[in-house]
Amino acid sequence: MPEETPQTGLSDNAAGALAYVTIIPAIIFLIVAPYNTNSYVRFHSWQSIFLGVAAFAIDIVLTVIPIVGWILIPIFGLGFLVLWIIVLLKALKGERFKLPVIGNLAEKQAGS
Repeated sequence: MPEETPQTGLSDNAAGALAYVTIIPAIIFLIVAPYNTNSYVRFHSWQSIFLGVAAFAIDIVLTVIPIVGWILIPIFGLGFLVLWIIVLLKALKGERFKLPVIGNLAEKQAGS
């Protein structure tokens, strides 16, 4: 289980979960010490960024496809919402939950 980060009072679990609340905290955690040296927080920050990029890319592709794509947008949106809630809760519990493909990329970027 990740330990408390001594200088900020924000636990690693909370920082990992906060990384999933938009892309901004994830980027901040990758830049600001002591979070940028913590592999747990870096992993969740990178996974959050990759998940956001994947959601955006799929949304763009489905928007371009007439009728069928427009019908699938809400379904994929709901799927990404459920996935986002799952990874946020897993990070809050202190688990390093890896998504397929995205999790491997995040792990490589985090150096863990």
